[in-house]
Amino acid sequence: MPPITLYFLQASRSIRSAWLLEELGVEYGVKAAERENQKAPQSMKDEAGGLGKLPVLKDGETFIYESGNITEYLCDKYDTEHRLLPPVGDPKRYQVLQWVHAAEATYMLHGLAILYVRWNQKGGDVAATEAGLAVNVQKDLDYLATELGKSGGKFLVGDSPTAADVMMEFSVDFILTRELGTKEKEWERVEQYRRDCQKTASWQKAQKKTGYRL
Repeated sequence: MPPITLYFLQASRSIRSAWLLEELGVEYGVKAAERENQKAPQSMKDEAGGLGKLPVLKDGETFIYESGNITEYLCDKYDTEHRLLPPVGDPKRYQVLQWVHAAEATYMLHGLAILYVRWNQKGGDVAATEAGLAVNVQKDLDYLATELGKSGGKFLVGDSPTAADVMMEFSVDFILTRELGTKEKEWERVEQYRRDCQKTASWQKAQKKTGYRL
């Protein structure tokens, strides 16, 4: 196995880490797993850490957890030209990091709130609860469409993927595919963004290598 191993869970954020490794041109091995009861399997309990979540990256003897943290780690260590994440102090770094953090703290947070209602709400009007939560998701996607229109390229910070896109692509795909608060609404610019991300050679290599499916 190469010195880097990606512990990969299907239908998960793991695609972010695989895509980034392909973008960086860093050799890596994959240990993929199917979900068991919507969770990482017991066979990966040790690798998945205390929270039992994947992806996990092993670089040498170091384990790195959380997809956003893995993204920053890989960029800081292997993106020596600062192509995907500008250096500390460069204002563009924080433009990229805004999306790295928003991918989880805003977009996935609001999308998962709806998914968890579908899974877990006992009694009451589930549709009404979802409709109330959908306001946040729709506002998020409106903002994303506006910012993509300002970027001057296909991606969030220009015409080439950055760490911002590595993180945001999964969040967008997750929300749109599962129609989390998006029913009867369309965001063509966001849909095009998703297609552009998934058309990149690096994303397609990551999908092929991992067998990723959402």
